[in-house]
Amino acid sequence: MAVASGDESGELDHGGASAAMTGLPPWLSRGLADLFPAGVAAESNPPSPSTKTADQHLAARLDEAKRQGRPLRIKLGIDPTGSDIHLGHSILFRKLRAFQDAGHTAVLILGDFTARIGDPTGKSATRVQLSAAEVEANAETYLVQLGLGQDPQRALLDFTTPGRLEVRRNSEWLAGLDLPQVIDLLGTSTVGQMLAKEDFANRYGSGTAIALHEFLYPLLQGYDSVQVQADGELGGTDQKFNVAMGRDLQRHFGQRPQFGLLLPILPGLDGVQKMSKSLGNTVGLQEEPLDMYSKLEKVPDALVNTYLTLLTNLDLALLPTHPRQRQQAMALAITAARHGEAAALEAQANAGRLVAGGGGAGAAEAEVPEASLAAVNFPATAFYLIGAVGIGVTSSEAKRKIQDGGVRLDGKKLLDPNQVFASPEELQGKVLQLGKKTFRRLVGG
Repeated sequence: MAVASGDESGELDHGGASAAMTGLPPWLSRGLADLFPAGVAAESNPPSPSTKTADQHLAARLDEAKRQGRPLRIKLGIDPTGSDIHLGHSILFRKLRAFQDAGHTAVLILGDFTARIGDPTGKSATRVQLSAAEVEANAETYLVQLGLGQDPQRALLDFTTPGRLEVRRNSEWLAGLDLPQVIDLLGTSTVGQMLAKEDFANRYGSGTAIALHEFLYPLLQGYDSVQVQADGELGGTDQKFNVAMGRDLQRHFGQRPQFGLLLPILPGLDGVQKMSKSLGNTVGLQEEPLDMYSKLEKVPDALVNTYLTLLTNLDLALLPTHPRQRQQAMALAITAARHGEAAALEAQANAGRLVAGGGGAGAAEAEVPEASLAAVNFPATAFYLIGAVGIGVTSSEAKRKIQDGGVRLDGKKLLDPNQVFASPEELQGKVLQLGKKTFRRLVGG
């Protein structure tokens, strides 16, 4: 998914990225890491309404659109290279939703063509190309996770209000490009400009191969901006090169260049690296309320304000100053945004019962998501059992977790990955706990 974004330090200017944000409404400036072009950052008066000024100042472009009675077109491109969206991805969709709620048009581009190339950003080697069928299957799951067919109050994007959302697949215009058109696109950039991109420069300097088709990726993504006539594009700070390419191509094709609005990477649950499924430090949008809340209430204190700023609309000045209470307020708000306030409060209460009871006595009273024993072949070893009950953990991962002391059954630590359970009856109703954040009541069989 080409929406990961970038300040890996976890530090964030909660009042706006710079003086360039002056004149922007709070819903827009909140959490922004970069805005370009920035115009004259030191201006104290609102910029004049001229077309030239509106091309350099986002505040002026907003005013111009209001006077003309037209919504801005705000682009966000996603490459469906996987099947799951997590909270790290969601910060861009939240900003896109903020534009929708302010009356503008979100242009969501499903990169069904570019996903088959693969975004080289952040990669140290050429990516494996996906099939069209794989990409389309991923795209459908993305739309559901973003809110298609769901209550718009809890959806990331508004799919129901007329004029607020366009969903486009970039194969509409990219699949039909002929060779002269491709050559024209290639002629808008130089090898030197491409090698100025940090990822390409690093690979070139280390002697790692760069396939020629990878140079096409930023050009094709930039061409998307031309096709949808974007006024602005959302991306992560690691996407600045690609977003700027869109501006260049819009000028090349005689259009007004878009504004680039960049947001930071969301640090993962470990508080060190960016949120990434491969690092195991994510919170998925589709996770059960109890799992989501339990993970979030254990986010390191130093990251709580960042999570609040990027993942909620809460006023930080009105929240408790005590670290634990602030942490819980953040976890509750994010869980409520996905599952509703009632489910979030229930998750909070159940998490408290599980912690107070050590996963044992408290587990009997807590409402815990269930995991079925139906697919388990008994007698079963502990590590096989965990891998077979459908909670997203492989048998080999389960073995490591047990050996590391991170697995409990009804509050008692499992010490031997090869411990054998003879039948489902001896596990019926017991709570399986992985780490401090995942709980499942074993049923069926």
